[in-house]
Parts: sequence; structure tokens; C-alpha cells
Amino acid sequence: MDEELHERVREVIASVPAGTVATYGDVAALAGAPSPRMIGRILSEDGHDLPWHRILRANGTPAPHLVHRQLELLRAEGVLARGQKVDLRTYRWHPEP
Repeated sequence: MDEELHERVREVIASVPAGTVATYGDVAALAGAPSPRMIGRILSEDGHDLPWHRILRANGTPAPHLVHRQLELLRAEGVLARGQKVDLRTYRWHPEP
């Protein structure tokens, strides 16, 4: 993988503010990545020091294997879920252009 792209993805994820969320697709678009799946891969391999819990699937749900921990971390930041789904209209991050 292109190291420059990898760092752009990390920068975008790091810039998602507490109390907001972004989707894998949002991050991919902002970083110029070819696919949201690439974002998930970067997070799983090199995201331990990033606010990984603020990144959700396109339907507002966490990754299934992380659901309880991710929702707990989001709740601590004021992001509430209905069931296991976060309302993206309410909590989605809208970065300045």
C-alpha cells in the first residue's frame, strides 16, 4: 500500500472530533482511498492509537466483533445509539472544506 495514502487515512481518522462519527466511506473519500474496505484494513492493522471507535459502517452500525466496546466508547463521548445503530443524521462529522 502507498505509505502516503496510509498516512492520509490515519490523519483523517485522527481528525474526527469526539462526539461525532464518520463512515468508512467518508474516510475513504476524504483521504482519496479507492475503497472503504481499505479503511477497515488500515484500522485493524494500524489503528490502535486512533479514535477507531468513531468510524462506523455506512448504515451507522459498528463492526460486529467490536459492537459492545465501540458503542460503550461512543456513549462516553455523548454519541447515543438506538439498539446497535447510531443516527448518522445526528452524529455524522461534517469537516470544513
